[in-house]
Amino acid sequence: MLSQKRIRDYDVKIGRLETGNLNSITDLEGVTVGHVTLSNKEMQTGVTAILPHQGNIFRDKLIASSHVINGFGKTMGTIQIEELGTLETPIILTNTLSIGTAADALIEHMLNHNPEIGRTTGSVNPIICECNDMLLNDIRGRFITKEHIFKALSNASSEFKEGTVGAGTGMLCYSLKGGIGTSSRLMSMEHGNYTMGVLVLSNFGILSDLKINGKAVGEDLRDVIINSYEEKDKGSIIIIVGTDLPVTERQLNRIIKRAVTGLSRTGSIITNGSGEVVIGFSTATKIPHEKTSNCHLIPMIHEEDMDLTFRAIGEATEEAVLNSLVTATHVVGKDGNERPAFKDLITKFNIEITK
Repeated sequence: MLSQKRIRDYDVKIGRLETGNLNSITDLEGVTVGHVTLSNKEMQTGVTAILPHQGNIFRDKLIASSHVINGFGKTMGTIQIEELGTLETPIILTNTLSIGTAADALIEHMLNHNPEIGRTTGSVNPIICECNDMLLNDIRGRFITKEHIFKALSNASSEFKEGTVGAGTGMLCYSLKGGIGTSSRLMSMEHGNYTMGVLVLSNFGILSDLKINGKAVGEDLRDVIINSYEEKDKGSIIIIVGTDLPVTERQLNRIIKRAVTGLSRTGSIITNGSGEVVIGFSTATKIPHEKTSNCHLIPMIHEEDMDLTFRAIGEATEEAVLNSLVTATHVVGKDGNERPAFKDLITKFNIEITK
């Protein structure tokens, strides 16, 4: 990944499984991520785009599933994912009041690449996910434009920044600065080697609850900053899961539900005002948009392989959240509101984060 100090650079190793080469959702072949960051005084927001493969995803859809851990959110597109079990657009992350703009732009992007939509075939199902960045960002300003969505889609790459970037620019994590984080895990089975990748948009948590590899780091931080940044958790987290496992939509749904285990290990209690949404896709099988004369065959792993996938998604989610925290930078935003960077605090107060 681009040069940033991540959680493993602090000698913290999460879980048992090995990571992919980049320790990123983009360890999956064909998956890319792009950002547009808007950071200027009261404007602290942005866009993050995830492209699940480099072909035409409307014509070659992917098996997909979604899961709502807590539904205090405004995500678009999950109804059709649940009904049909497929993903047919890139995934856009942004702030809560920009979901309309993002949807309009993504629809336009899909129409430009697929002239048959709305003419010789049906419509398109845009996937837009959000978190509320109103503490640091003047969310009523609605700074996001369609051009920002187009730019995030066009600059998507296998290597990208984490933390205070893209949709994560104005987000919080455990009452400190949060944002974008990613991680991956490798899974070896008798029939092949596979990857589980996770990308999060973190905007949740109460400082005193924060745990790193089981160590109650949040309690130590709360004590030294005298509750300056402790507040009620009203945040959310979006968890995007990609894998190349050959799975059915039902199996994928079972897997993505286990993202909550990694989330909980960082200290989340999943509060009333927090929206936790997981969207997953598998790149192993492409589903053609056009009907063919033959039945479509979907390979699937055996259910006894599932425990390894459950471990992989839990570990990758936990590490992705921590990466979103440790890569974030200090921001002063709307009305002078600010949130410090975790990395600055642990250095300033000599906080030990390893056991």
